[in-house]
Amino acid sequence: MFNSLRNRLAVRRVKPGDGRPLKRFRWWQLIGRSLFYLRLPHGDGRQTVYAVDVRQWGNRESGEVEADLYLDGRHHARSKLPAVLPVRGGAVEVRASAFGLKRCHYVTAEGAAYQLVPDPASAEGRRARLDRAHPVLSRWIGFVSAVVLVGALLVLIPQVVQPLTEVPPVAEHIGPFDSPVRLPLWLNITVTVTSVTAAMERALRLRYHWLLDGAAG
Repeated sequence: MFNSLRNRLAVRRVKPGDGRPLKRFRWWQLIGRSLFYLRLPHGDGRQTVYAVDVRQWGNRESGEVEADLYLDGRHHARSKLPAVLPVRGGAVEVRASAFGLKRCHYVTAEGAAYQLVPDPASAEGRRARLDRAHPVLSRWIGFVSAVVLVGALLVLIPQVVQPLTEVPPVAEHIGPFDSPVRLPLWLNITVTVTSVTAAMERALRLRYHWLLDGAAG
């Protein structure tokens, strides 16, 4: 029920497009732009091609992060994120995290969900190509990313909790907490940078967990 209400509100935010052509993905846009495609076949052999273009550093005019929907190469609609963009047979749901996209899926009227295909030149497309060409290496990279985030949680959270419990009102109720982990500043910075890198790698695969990736942000 909550998701249904949230989707209806998201659909209301959709605005019509201006018909401009879709710009080709450039190598210097690897950081900050995501471009995905959805191809829906017709019964006569033709197909409708949708493209979802997200500039993750925000729209030039408004500064807000938006999803632009293109239909057969022309700007068809746009919406602030999180976005629900109506398309033939369903809708495309787009949601962002602090490190990229965590969802860009075509959801049919029956409720089936399919991840859109990234542009081959994009960072997501290059990561997908690595997965196809070297699946074992890809799985190991994904495993290491998850382990890094778990380790960062175990290392950083106790150090964050300790000063919070030293606040007088909190200390009076639950007592102070003595963190078993005490790392020097340079090592804490290293752990933070490593965890952000791991979260960015997961975002390239549209993998997201509220605790692991949310804490990294």
